Amino acid sequence: MSSQNQIKVSIIIPVYNEEKTIIDILEKVNHQKINSISMEIIVINDGSKDHSLELLKNNPKLYTKLINLEKNKGKGGAVREGLKSAVGDYILFQDADMEYDPSEYKKLLKPVIKFDADIVMGSRFMTSSLTRQGGYARNRIGNNFITSLFNLLNNTTFTDIYSGYLIFRRSNITPSKLRTDGWEQQAEILSKIVRNSSKMYDVPIVYYGRTYEEGKKIKPRHILGIIGMIIREKILPTEN
Repeated sequence: MSSQNQIKVSIIIPVYNEEKTIIDILEKVNHQKINSISMEIIVINDGSKDHSLELLKNNPKLYTKLINLEKNKGKGGAVREGLKSAVGDYILFQDADMEYDPSEYKKLLKPVIKFDADIVMGSRFMTSSLTRQGGYARNRIGNNFITSLFNLLNNTTFTDIYSGYLIFRRSNITPSKLRTDGWEQQAEILSKIVRNSSKMYDVPIVYYGRTYEEGKKIKPRHILGIIGMIIREKILPTEN
């Protein structure tokens, strides 16, 4: 396929204190070669206090753009900056902590290539060959609840709205219109993009979850904010 006909995907990777994994994840992203897909890799260093920024500066061939935030803005703030810089036809969110494997890209992007999908969500809860178990009961229950609420209000059938893998058309979101920087942001983004989407797909993915001690996860106190965002965007929707 000629370069003119290729689908460009902007891969947004927020980084906060990920010196142990950032180079490995970038190398894995760069190894993904998919027919009809071109990629730009946008890394946002979110005020890391470890050696993440130094490692990134020493490996410029591993990414297309590096955005350095002097102060930590949280994952949502970093994502917003990445969205502002993106020029791809689609956005793909990639965590830097190795919980989600870039080797899944070919499977995740298949609905985009074959069916012109508007949204693709990677699901940890559909049948998959491998998902790490143990210690996630409260996280799973909370995710199931907010996913069910989202589906009920938006007439969708997603199985895992807080998956780390979300792909969507860049034209369906305006970064400056986003009003959240915390854990609520994924619910806000998904609420906005489903309003202009008709072709939505779930794809089963492998999940290598870290423990609560190893990685940053949704905690019970975040659930209320996420629920509030889902309801507000349905009752009082803001501009996309």
